[in-house]
Amino acid sequence: MTQITLYHNPRCSKSRQALALLQEQGLEPTLRLYLDEAPSISELERLLTLLNTSPREIIRGNDALYQELGLDQPLSDAELLRQLAAHPSLLQRPIAVSGQRAVIARPPELVLEILS
Repeated sequence: MTQITLYHNPRCSKSRQALALLQEQGLEPTLRLYLDEAPSISELERLLTLLNTSPREIIRGNDALYQELGLDQPLSDAELLRQLAAHPSLLQRPIAVSGQRAVIARPPELVLEILS
Protein backbone atom coordinates (compact mmCIF):
# COMPACT_ATOMS: atom_id res chain seq x y z
CA MET A 1 0.00 0.00 0.00
CA THR A 2 1.21 3.48 -0.86
CA GLN A 3 2.36 5.40 2.21
CA ILE A 4 1.77 9.13 1.74
CA THR A 5 2.49 12.00 4.08
CA LEU A 6 0.54 15.18 3.47
CA TYR A 7 1.85 18.47 4.85
CA HIS A 8 -1.58 19.69 5.80
CA ASN A 9 -3.29 22.79 7.12
CA PRO A 10 -6.91 21.93 7.92
CA ARG A 11 -7.90 25.60 7.58
CA CYS A 12 -6.63 25.74 3.97
CA SER A 13 -9.20 24.88 1.30
CA LYS A 14 -6.51 23.64 -1.13
CA SER A 15 -5.10 21.36 1.53
CA ARG A 16 -8.55 19.97 2.37
CA GLN A 17 -9.23 19.39 -1.35
CA ALA A 18 -5.95 17.50 -1.79
CA LEU A 19 -6.78 15.32 1.24
CA ALA A 20 -10.25 14.60 -0.18
CA LEU A 21 -8.75 13.61 -3.55
CA LEU A 22 -6.44 11.10 -1.85
CA GLN A 23 -9.30 9.75 0.25
CA GLU A 24 -11.40 9.30 -2.90
CA GLN A 25 -8.59 7.03 -4.13
CA GLY A 26 -9.00 4.93 -0.98
CA LEU A 27 -5.89 6.36 0.67
CA GLU A 28 -5.52 7.72 4.19
CA PRO A 29 -2.33 9.77 4.20
CA THR A 30 -0.40 10.52 7.34
CA LEU A 31 -1.16 14.15 8.10
CA ARG A 32 1.85 16.27 8.94
CA LEU A 33 0.27 19.23 10.76
CA TYR A 34 3.26 21.46 10.19
CA LEU A 35 1.66 24.50 11.88
CA ASP A 36 1.35 22.54 15.14
CA GLU A 37 4.93 21.27 14.95
CA ALA A 38 7.21 23.25 12.66
CA PRO A 39 9.42 21.24 10.33
CA SER A 40 13.11 21.28 11.16
CA ILE A 41 15.67 22.67 8.76
CA SER A 42 16.80 19.11 7.95
CA GLU A 43 13.18 18.09 7.24
CA LEU A 44 12.81 21.10 4.94
CA GLU A 45 16.09 20.21 3.21
CA ARG A 46 14.77 16.69 2.58
CA LEU A 47 11.57 18.17 1.07
CA LEU A 48 13.66 20.38 -1.20
CA THR A 49 15.65 17.38 -2.37
CA LEU A 50 12.50 15.35 -3.08
CA LEU A 51 10.86 18.31 -4.84
CA ASN A 52 14.10 19.11 -6.70
CA THR A 53 13.62 22.80 -6.01
CA SER A 54 14.93 25.76 -4.04
CA PRO A 55 13.68 27.18 -0.73
CA ARG A 56 12.14 30.20 -2.45
CA GLU A 57 9.85 27.87 -4.44
CA ILE A 58 8.26 26.42 -1.31
CA ILE A 59 7.63 29.78 0.38
CA ARG A 60 4.25 31.48 0.13
CA GLY A 61 5.35 34.73 -1.49
CA ASN A 62 1.90 36.27 -1.34
CA ASP A 63 1.72 36.05 2.46
CA ALA A 64 1.92 39.37 4.36
CA LEU A 65 4.56 37.84 6.65
CA TYR A 66 6.78 37.29 3.58
CA GLN A 67 6.94 41.06 3.08
CA GLU A 68 7.21 41.82 6.81
CA LEU A 69 10.26 39.57 7.14
CA GLY A 70 11.89 41.04 4.03
CA LEU A 71 12.00 37.68 2.28
CA ASP A 72 11.58 39.41 -1.08
CA GLN A 73 15.21 40.52 -0.71
CA PRO A 74 18.15 38.47 -2.00
CA LEU A 75 18.77 35.96 0.79
CA SER A 76 20.78 32.76 1.04
CA ASP A 77 19.04 29.39 0.93
CA ALA A 78 20.19 28.85 4.53
CA GLU A 79 18.48 32.08 5.67
CA LEU A 80 15.27 31.20 3.79
CA LEU A 81 15.23 27.76 5.42
CA ARG A 82 15.82 29.33 8.83
CA GLN A 83 12.84 31.64 8.28
CA LEU A 84 10.64 28.75 7.08
CA ALA A 85 11.51 26.72 10.16
CA ALA A 86 10.72 29.72 12.38
CA HIS A 87 7.53 30.65 10.50
CA PRO A 88 5.94 27.43 9.15
CA SER A 89 2.85 29.31 7.94
CA LEU A 90 5.03 30.45 5.03
CA LEU A 91 5.34 26.88 3.70
CA GLN A 92 3.47 26.20 0.46
CA ARG A 93 0.68 23.76 1.03
CA PRO A 94 -0.22 21.08 0.61
CA ILE A 95 2.90 19.04 -0.06
CA ALA A 96 2.50 15.30 -0.56
CA VAL A 97 5.42 12.92 -0.01
CA SER A 98 5.58 9.25 -0.96
CA GLY A 99 8.88 7.38 -0.79
CA GLN A 100 11.46 9.35 -2.74
CA ARG A 101 8.88 11.58 -4.44
CA ALA A 102 7.13 14.76 -3.43
CA VAL A 103 4.78 17.25 -5.08
CA ILE A 104 3.41 20.67 -4.18
CA ALA A 105 -0.30 20.11 -4.79
CA ARG A 106 -1.25 23.51 -6.18
CA PRO A 107 -3.68 23.08 -7.73
CA PRO A 108 -4.89 20.27 -5.46
CA GLU A 109 -5.28 17.82 -8.38
CA LEU A 110 -1.48 17.64 -8.60
CA VAL A 111 -1.57 15.49 -5.46
CA LEU A 112 -2.61 12.58 -7.70
CA GLU A 113 0.80 12.74 -9.44
CA ILE A 114 2.31 11.22 -6.31
CA LEU A 115 0.39 8.02 -7.12
CA SER A 116 1.90 7.38 -10.56
